[in-house]
Amino acid sequence: MKILHLDKNHPLLIEELTNAGFENDENYYAPKEAIEQIIHQYDGIVLRSRFKIDKTFLDAASNLKFIGRVGAGLENIDCEYAQQKGIQLIAAPEGNRTAVAEHAMGMLLNLTNKLNYVNNEISNGIWKREENRGIELEGKTVGIIGYGVMGKAFAQRLKGFNCTVLCYDILPHVGDGNAQQVSLQELQQRVDVLSLHTPETPETHHLINKPMIDGFLKSFWFINTARGKSVNTDDLVDALKSGKVKGAGLDVLEYEKTSFENMFSDNELPESFRYLINAENVLLSPHIAGWTIESKEKLAQIIAQKIIRIFKPKSSNAMEENNNVENGNQVPQNNPQQPPVQQNNPYGNQQNQYQQAYQQQPAYIQEANSKKILAGILAIILGHIGVHKFVLGYNTEGIILLTLGIAGYVTACFVIGYFILFATGIIGLVEGIIYLTKSDEDFYNTYMRNRKPWF
Repeated sequence: MKILHLDKNHPLLIEELTNAGFENDENYYAPKEAIEQIIHQYDGIVLRSRFKIDKTFLDAASNLKFIGRVGAGLENIDCEYAQQKGIQLIAAPEGNRTAVAEHAMGMLLNLTNKLNYVNNEISNGIWKREENRGIELEGKTVGIIGYGVMGKAFAQRLKGFNCTVLCYDILPHVGDGNAQQVSLQELQQRVDVLSLHTPETPETHHLINKPMIDGFLKSFWFINTARGKSVNTDDLVDALKSGKVKGAGLDVLEYEKTSFENMFSDNELPESFRYLINAENVLLSPHIAGWTIESKEKLAQIIAQKIIRIFKPKSSNAMEENNNVENGNQVPQNNPQQPPVQQNNPYGNQQNQYQQAYQQQPAYIQEANSKKILAGILAIILGHIGVHKFVLGYNTEGIILLTLGIAGYVTACFVIGYFILFATGIIGLVEGIIYLTKSDEDFYNTYMRNRKPWF
C-alpha cells in the first residue's frame, strides 16, 4: 500500500510504516489542487490539519482506503461522505490525552491562584499579598462536559485535589470512579468549575452560549482545551464582564483558521478577542494543549500502530501461497537445485502507474521550473536593475533595485555610481545562482509559496 503524508510529524511514524512494508511519500507544501491531481495514486493519507478533506478531494481519491489524522478530532474531514465511500477514518486521541489533561489542569490552577497576573505585577515592581489570595480546589465541584478520552484523562488528574467531579455526555453510562455522570441541568446547578472536552460537531457549535451560561446557578471558572467554535466568544466575554464567569482558560479560540496559524490575515482583531487578550482573569494559549514533546511521538506511534494493525501488507510469498491454496494448487517447496520461483507482485501494475504519473510534473512544479530558469538568467544578466524581481512578483524589491540601478547609471561618472552598479550586480548574480541551483519544488516553496524575496 502507498501512503501520502501531507503534514510533517515525528519521524517515527514513517519509519514504522516503512518497516512494516508500506510505501511512503511526503508532500508538505503543494496546494490542495495539486494534491488532488495525484491523490488517486494512493491507498492512504496521513495529515494533521493542513486543509479540509471535502467531497471534491474524496472523489479525486478513487483508490483511498484510509485517512489517518494525527490528532484527536476529525472535523477537517467530511466523515459521512468518506464512510459512504468505504474509507476508514483513523484518529489518535490516546496520543495527546495526557498533554491536554495536564494543560487544562495547569490553566485551572493558574487562574484560581492568579499566577500569571501576580507574575506581571511583580515584574512591574508591585508586591501585593492580601489582594491576591488564591482559591483552593478542595471542596469545590468540577464539571466536565464531554466525557470521552480527554474528559476522562482530566478527571483522573483531579483525583488528588479532594474535589467532587461531575460529568455530562450525550452517551449514557460513561461515568466511572473518577466522575459521576449527571444530567446537564444537575451539572449546571452544582459546579464551581466547568471544563469542556467535546469534539467539533454541528451539535457542539456554540454549545457554550448565553442561555447555557445563564443556566448555571453559581459563578464558575471556565476551561476550554477542546474546540474554539464550541464557544460563542461574544457571550463568554459578556459573562466575564458581568462576573458570571470568574475567569477563563482558553487554549482554543472561535476565530482560528483550519491551519491554526495566521489567525487574522486581515489584521483586524474582533472586539471580543481584544477584550480577552487584555483581561486580567483570562489565560490564553495558542492551541498547544495537546502539543507536547511526548505527545508528538505518542501520536505518531499510535497512528502507525493502528494503520499497521488494520492494513499491514502481506508478503509476496504469503499472498502467492494464499492464491495457490484458494486455487487448489500445491504450494511449491524450496529446492536448492532449482532457481527460486519468480514471485508475482500484486502491486506491480499500480507501481508502473505511479512511476508514469510521477514522470508528469504537476502544474505548479512546471510553473516553478519556468520561473526559476527565467528569473535566474535575468538575475545574472540584468540583476542590477531588478528585472528578475518583477518576474517573481516582488514589485517593491524590483523598484528598489531599478531605482538604485538608474541612480548608478546617472552617477556613473563618479565613484559612487560604479559602487552602486557593482553592488546591485552582485545581488543579482548571487540570486541568479541561488535560483538556478535550487530544485523546482524547493524554488516553489521558497520563492512562490512562502514568498521569500531575498537570499
